[in-house]
Amino acid sequence: MDIRIDVGSELPMFTQLIEQIKQGVLAGELLPDDLMPSIRQLANDLGVNQNTIAKAYKLLERDKIIVAKGYKGSFVHPEAKDHCEVDFSDQANSQLQEVISSLRETGLTDSEIRIAFSSVMKQGL
Repeated sequence: MDIRIDVGSELPMFTQLIEQIKQGVLAGELLPDDLMPSIRQLANDLGVNQNTIAKAYKLLERDKIIVAKGYKGSFVHPEAKDHCEVDFSDQANSQLQEVISSLRETGLTDSEIRIAFSSVMKQGL
């Protein structure tokens, strides 16, 4: 599979990587249990920071597109194809919109909501 990063794109590099890997799974270019390139190798191949690749891999693992097996490396998850259509960002946006609407109905201003959100995020809840 050929992965390319467009540095001029509005999409962050880690998002471009995630989308291309998901497309590879859906197209059958990446099959269940296929070994993924190491973070270091892919970063060198693409000329990007290893942290960018690590972030993408972490999110792909969260989404069950890949699975890390310690020192053996990262592999395509056996059920990756089923998980490619799930978009956790859309779910988060949807839930946040509901909460924000509810808070606005109680009379809170957007500024108060932002301050409360920031406070909760800092607490790590």
